[in-house]
Amino acid sequence: MAEHAEHLSDPAPEPTGASADTARGPGRVLVALYAVFALAAGARAAVQLAVQFDEAPLAYLLSALAAVVYVVATVGLARGGRGGRRTAILACSVELVGVLVVGTLSLVDRAAFPDSTVWSGYGQGYGFIPLVLPVLGLMWLRHRSGVAAEQAADPGH
Repeated sequence: MAEHAEHLSDPAPEPTGASADTARGPGRVLVALYAVFALAAGARAAVQLAVQFDEAPLAYLLSALAAVVYVVATVGLARGGRGGRRTAILACSVELVGVLVVGTLSLVDRAAFPDSTVWSGYGQGYGFIPLVLPVLGLMWLRHRSGVAAEQAADPGH
């Protein structure tokens, strides 16, 4: 009976498999945010490219690129494991560079961006989440890499 009560007080076991990184907690939130942004940027780009392409082709193509980057980040984060982390690191890095470059160019050369993109003004139209999200993603991925290294060093964990 004491063994049974002790077993009930144990925390839930860590999930096993490739998506253990994002099965719960901050990883799950990141996956959800990236999925929402992939959908939002993709839908926005699809409408803009289909209906208004001649008005601001650069801005609309950049929104489509942002959507692709968000999809890749979502898949990498959801997949987890070493390969998923590598994919997500690449996507988050591309996203951060994109937000910084497009954000700066959209402020410096407004004529080149007659309409905004997801990354214009550092993601101002989306509450600056496009600027913060890759930083949080990279921080999470660095944390998970450290956890994975610790687990590899201590196989009994």
